[in-house]
Amino acid sequence: MSTRLRSTGTQYISTASAAQFLGVGPTSVKRWADLGLLKCVRTAGNHRRFLRDDVERFARAIQAGHIALDGEAGPTASDQVATWTRHLLECGTYSLHGALLTEREAQGAWWQVADLIGLALTELGRRWACGEVSVLAEHLASERLARALARCSEALPTPVGGPRVLLAMADDDDHTLGLSLAELVLREAGHQVAWAGRATPSAELVNYLHTQAPAMLGLSASVACSDPDLLREATLPVARACQDVRCQLVLGGTGSWPDDLPGALRMRDFASFHALLTSGP
Repeated sequence: MSTRLRSTGTQYISTASAAQFLGVGPTSVKRWADLGLLKCVRTAGNHRRFLRDDVERFARAIQAGHIALDGEAGPTASDQVATWTRHLLECGTYSLHGALLTEREAQGAWWQVADLIGLALTELGRRWACGEVSVLAEHLASERLARALARCSEALPTPVGGPRVLLAMADDDDHTLGLSLAELVLREAGHQVAWAGRATPSAELVNYLHTQAPAMLGLSASVACSDPDLLREATLPVARACQDVRCQLVLGGTGSWPDDLPGALRMRDFASFHALLTSGP
């Protein structure tokens, strides 16, 4: 399946076009994108593409004085990550649910929220590794977020006749927050999602693929999955079954996925995942 962006429907523009619209050079646009101030997605050739609506919104922010032409802004991407890390540690489930909905309204799409939350989770993991956050505090934050994300997903209508997607974890991995974020992105894009979650044996996934033939299988592996050989051994039968039934295999998370799984697409952020879901046939 191609990751090329569609030329119709959702309107994406190039870096040069965005720069022309904003009245700046392409280097400024690239810098803003890399700072996370101006949202972008990547093509198969790793070129930046921008939603016209996001560029227009960014232009209005510049005019209102919220973003300066030297690339400084308020709030910055790091400010947003710090705010969400604080939310994760301090907010209860209901408050987190409200904050997620508010962020969705501000960002304009769940895939943009998902990338922001992913950065906050990385920061939370860093603080835990450094001893700044206790194991219990990290577990409580993760559980509250999981419940809040589930509430957001349940509020999205399940499309009738949309492509079917199965979401599951890699063998022996039980960090499902990435899958919860992926479910929001998929449902917003019009997909029907079946949730296998954690601890689903590879043989069970192969059987599901052969009997149900979903359009896509999303597998996630966290940083705890650091051995690519073990991941390959466990996932190879699943990858072959995906090829048999023409199901797209998508690999996500920060685990050490091997590069040679047949037919698999590696997604490193939700912007790329969104681009895949909205790509042409």
